[in-house]
Amino acid sequence: MAFLSPIILPSSSSVRVSVIILFILLSHNVAAITLSKNGTAPAVFAFGDSILDTGNNDYIVSMSKSNFPPYGRDFMGGMPTGRFSNGRVPSDFVAEELGVKKVLPAYLDPNLQLQDLLTGVCFASGGSGYDPLTPKLQSVLSLSDQLDLFKEYKSKINTAIGNERTATLLSESLFILSIGTNDLAINYFSTPLRSAHYDIPAYTDLLLEVASNFLQELYALGARVIGVISMPPIGCVPAQRTLDGGIERACYETENQAAVLFNSKLSPLIDSLNKRLPEAQLIYIDIYNPLLSLIQDPAQYAFEVVDKGCCGTGTVESGPLCNKDTPVICNDASKYIFWDSFHPTETAYRILTSAILKQIDKFF
Repeated sequence: MAFLSPIILPSSSSVRVSVIILFILLSHNVAAITLSKNGTAPAVFAFGDSILDTGNNDYIVSMSKSNFPPYGRDFMGGMPTGRFSNGRVPSDFVAEELGVKKVLPAYLDPNLQLQDLLTGVCFASGGSGYDPLTPKLQSVLSLSDQLDLFKEYKSKINTAIGNERTATLLSESLFILSIGTNDLAINYFSTPLRSAHYDIPAYTDLLLEVASNFLQELYALGARVIGVISMPPIGCVPAQRTLDGGIERACYETENQAAVLFNSKLSPLIDSLNKRLPEAQLIYIDIYNPLLSLIQDPAQYAFEVVDKGCCGTGTVESGPLCNKDTPVICNDASKYIFWDSFHPTETAYRILTSAILKQIDKFF
């Protein structure tokens, strides 16, 4: 994905022209990384799993993909993009609401231009988790892999605009992390690989240790404002209701309680890191209660269906199981909280993003 190439110029006049062009480009780049007058971020960077993934899994060998219909049905142009929803996802909405851009591109997209990089990209990978074992189960990018890609990104930006401007860009941008759902739903509660060796308190401690190390590494690479999204009420997503909710498909409260326990440890961890890291502005973002509010009082938000996804039966379909041959797709996804059996609709994501932005508002 090189974007700067050496050019051999044959004459002094050509050299003068190239210098002028280079000056214009550099001036443009400086403007691109300056905070706007209303104090918004110059760029947004996303890490984590399918909640924020805008298409990175399209470019890796994995079964965890959504780059086919009906995914993307309500996206601009009606095309699937690798987003695990019928339209845009929170990483897009955050970037839009901060005035950065309408969609946040996937870093692995080979068509990215320099300006795309300067205003932020997404490193998240659907199916990933804090636990290094979780992404291995679905052959997706681990948090370590995502950090490596960010290091590659930083090197490219350093080459383009210099170390000082890169440091300014990163320190004034918003970094957002959403991950952990797959650790509980796909790993701990669906396989014996971890549950045979860890009880829930011990496993959440394992996840917190990885979270702490990741946030400190991201800080060391130049990030300063980092929003960390909590785990949602995982036991209430349609797939978990189907697997563990009994004949009535109720919320699986054991899984919800595990999410609550993790969140109760994540918040003080973030407080501790803010005290230890001198320039850190880490933000704990509660998504558990906002999503639970949608599920418990759907009429308040104009939703009609809370326990099934729009795709197929809505009870098990997700990823490859939600495809163009799925017999029934609902006509109006805006009436559903969930698009498939695991991921919210664009409408639900927009509401949840509003809750996210309220919690980071004082920083931008």
